[in-house]
Amino acid sequence: MHMLFRTLLHVLFLSRRKPDLGHYDVAHTRFIVLPTDLDINRHVNNGVYFSIMDVARFDLLVRSDVFRIMRQRRWYPVVVSETITFRKSLEPWQRFTIESRLLGFDEKAVYCEQRFVRPGADGEPEIYAKGFIRARFLRKEGGTVPVSELIEAFGAPPVSDELPEWIERWGADVALPATRAEAPSVWA
Repeated sequence: MHMLFRTLLHVLFLSRRKPDLGHYDVAHTRFIVLPTDLDINRHVNNGVYFSIMDVARFDLLVRSDVFRIMRQRRWYPVVVSETITFRKSLEPWQRFTIESRLLGFDEKAVYCEQRFVRPGADGEPEIYAKGFIRARFLRKEGGTVPVSELIEAFGAPPVSDELPEWIERWGADVALPATRAEAPSVWA
């Protein structure tokens, strides 16, 4: 439930008061580690990282005007795949920033990189964790929004560089069958 409050706080209040962003700009979203984020080891629970990343992506969507267009067209984003790598723990009451950036897209999905950062010993941002997500947009009436339609609606120019080969391979390697295809749970 606390993530719902964080999301509403950012989407309805904080994000709307920040400068607008271009589609490929980095969004900096500030947070503080709350007691509800912790696990038994008194650091941020690994699953909470993904939830906080969701909130930060909404900040990016609102500030790049994508959120408004999504709502008008009755679209919503869903995460298809995500991965995270941890370097240092976030502990109670620490302030941190999530840096979110659209990496690009392939024929089916949009890719985003997100970094959890805190000031290092030299005062420069230091990465504590880094995650990648692969997302699609769905229609509330049903069906998937093609990437070509997303580009047309959001006005996002194609990325000057192609997606890194490894992230395209990752997206393909972890994909599950389509929702209407069979997907038996057989352990080999």
